Amino acid sequence: MSPTIFVNRSLQYLIDVAIIAASFVAAYILRFEGFPDGQPLKHMIFQIPYVTLFTLVVYFGVGVHRYVWRFVSLRDISGFALAHGAVAAALVIARLILPDAYMYGRVPLSVTAINFMLVFLGTVGVRALRRASVEWQDSRQSRRPGDTAALRRVLLIGAGRAGHIVARELSQRKDLGMTPVGFVDDDPAKNEMIVGGVKVLGSLDYLPQFIERAKADLLLISVASATGQEMRRIKAFCDKTGLPTKIVPGIYELIDGSVSVSRIRDVQPEDLLGRAPVTLDAASIAAFLNGRRILVTGAGGSIGSEMCRQVCRFAPKALILLDQTEFGLFEIDRELRDQFPGQTVVAAIGDVTDAGRTADIFKTHKPDVVIHAAAHKHVPLMELNPGEAVKNNIFGTKNVADLAAERGVEKFIFISTDKAVNPTSVMGATKRVAERYVQALAQKTGRDFVTVRFGNVLGSVGSVIPVFKSQIAKGGPVTVTHPEMKRYFMTIPEASQLVLQAASLGGRGDIFILDMGEPVSILQLAEDMIVYSGLRPYADVDIVFTGVRPGEKLFEQIALDNERAEKTRHPKIYIGKETPLPFDDLAAAIDALKQVTHTNCVATVRQALRRIVPEAAFEPRRPERLTAEEAEAEKVQAAQSLAGEATPR
Repeated sequence: MSPTIFVNRSLQYLIDVAIIAASFVAAYILRFEGFPDGQPLKHMIFQIPYVTLFTLVVYFGVGVHRYVWRFVSLRDISGFALAHGAVAAALVIARLILPDAYMYGRVPLSVTAINFMLVFLGTVGVRALRRASVEWQDSRQSRRPGDTAALRRVLLIGAGRAGHIVARELSQRKDLGMTPVGFVDDDPAKNEMIVGGVKVLGSLDYLPQFIERAKADLLLISVASATGQEMRRIKAFCDKTGLPTKIVPGIYELIDGSVSVSRIRDVQPEDLLGRAPVTLDAASIAAFLNGRRILVTGAGGSIGSEMCRQVCRFAPKALILLDQTEFGLFEIDRELRDQFPGQTVVAAIGDVTDAGRTADIFKTHKPDVVIHAAAHKHVPLMELNPGEAVKNNIFGTKNVADLAAERGVEKFIFISTDKAVNPTSVMGATKRVAERYVQALAQKTGRDFVTVRFGNVLGSVGSVIPVFKSQIAKGGPVTVTHPEMKRYFMTIPEASQLVLQAASLGGRGDIFILDMGEPVSILQLAEDMIVYSGLRPYADVDIVFTGVRPGEKLFEQIALDNERAEKTRHPKIYIGKETPLPFDDLAAAIDALKQVTHTNCVATVRQALRRIVPEAAFEPRRPERLTAEEAEAEKVQAAQSLAGEATPR
C-alpha cells in the first residue's frame, strides 16, 4: 500500500470514529434534553469507547470499510443500514439481558434508537458529500470556456436505467465532447418526463421531428434490455435519419459501473442479436476472488482476456496471466494496467503442456484460484491437427489440474464447450475427456474443481461474425456451412460473468451448463448482416453453402443425454449431473493417449479417443492416406474453415 493510500484510509477511519462517538454523545444529549450529568454522564463516558469499538468491528464484518467514498451508491447505503442495525440490535439485547450489576453497560433504548438514526445519517452523509464534491470538481474541470458551442448534441434512445446513467455522465463530463438534448422512448408513461435532467420527447416513431426540434447531430442507443428484434427496429429508425448512430459497449456493465460512457462506439452486428442482461450475485463472486491470487491460462485469447477483465473488478490480490501467444498476452497486460492501475498483474509466457514451466509458475506465484481457458477450439483445424488437440486440450488441462491439486489451490475452473456433448469432432472429444478428468480428480482429491460448459461467443477470434464482416466488405460471397445450421451464441462479457457466477456455486466435480437462450440460424444471421451493411442478400452480396465439414454438427447440444440438468439459484446456470469415472482407470486411459499426440492421422486419434468417449460419433471418417486430389481439397477446406462455425479461443 502506497503512503498516500495509507494516509487517506487512516483519515477516513478517523472520520468514522469521530462520527460514531459524536453521534452517541448527541443521542444522549437529545434523550436528556441537554448535556447529561450525574449517573447518565458516567454511563455515557463508560459506553463511548465500547460502542465505538464494537461499531468498527461490525464495519469490518459487513465490509463497509471497503466502500470507496467518492462512489457511494444505494447498495453502499444498504450496507451501512445493515451495519448500524446490527449494532442497535446488539445494544438492545445487552440492555435486556445484562443484570443490574452491569448497569454501566446498559444503553437506554431511546438512546440506541436516536443513535441509530444519527450515526447512519452521519456516516452516509459524509460520503454523499464527498461524492458530490468529486462530481462537482470533475464537472468544473471538464468545462472549458468556449467548449459549449463545440459539443455534439446527442439524442438518447432509451430513457431507462442505462439511459439515466448515460445522460448523467454526459452532462457532468464535457470532456467527452457531447451533451444530451433529449430522450426518445416508446414508453408512453415517460413522455414529457425528466430523466437525469433530460426531457423525454416521445416515441421512436417521431424520431425525425425530435432530431429537428432538438437540433441533434448524433444518436446514442442507451437501451439495456431490448430483444434482437427491438434492437434491429431501433437501428432501422436511426439509419433512416442519416445521422451517425453510436452505442455504449457493455451496456449491462455500464449499469454496474464497470464500463465507462467514454467507450462509446459504432453499433455492431452482435448488438442487434439482443441478449438479456445478466444478474450477478457479486458478493458470492467476491468471496472467492477478492484478495486472492488468480491464475488465468489462455489469458491472451478472447475468453481468457475477458475473464481477466471481469476478475479485476473484484480486486484480487494478484492476477497472473499465462499464455503462449506473445501478442495477445501483451495486449491484455497493457489494457489491464491502464484500466486497473492499482492492480498487481503478472504476465507469464508459457505453454500449459510444458510441465516444468507451469510448475515454476505455480511455485513462484502460488495461485489460490485457477481459471483454465487455454485450449485449441477451432473444429476444422483440429481435424487437420488431431495430435495437437489431444496434447493441448487433454494433457494441457491434466497438467494444470494436477498442479492445482498438488499445490492446494482453493478453486479450479475449467472452461469447456457445447461441442463436448456427444462429440462428432476431435476437438469436442478432447474437451469431453478433459471434462471427465477434472470431474474425476475433484472426486479423488475432494478439491473444489468445477467445469463450465457453454456454446459460441460473439465477436471473438475465429467466430462467424468477424468472418462475415470481412466477406461482406470484400463484396462476398458470404460462406455458410448449411442452410439449416444453427448455433447458440452468447456475448463474451456475459459468458465470462456467468463462468464466475457458476464457480461461486460450485462443489466437487460439478459440471455447470449455461443457458444460451435460443439457437440462432446462421443463414438468417448472414442475411441480417448483409442488410445491416446496407446491401441486399443474393443481389448485392451472394450467399454460398460450403457443406458440413468433418467434425461439424447442424445443431449443437448443451447437455448429454444421460445428464440430469438441475437448477441452481441462478436462472441461467444449471448443473449437469452424471456419475464420475473411476480416477485410476481414467488416468490410465489418458496416459495411453500420449502415443497419439505426435501423429497427424485423424483415424488413429479418433480410435484412441473413442475408448474414453464411447458416445463420440466421428463422421465422416478421414482416410489415413490421402490422394493428391484429396490433399488439395483439404487445403481448400482448411482455408474455408475460417468462415465456418467454431468455438473460439
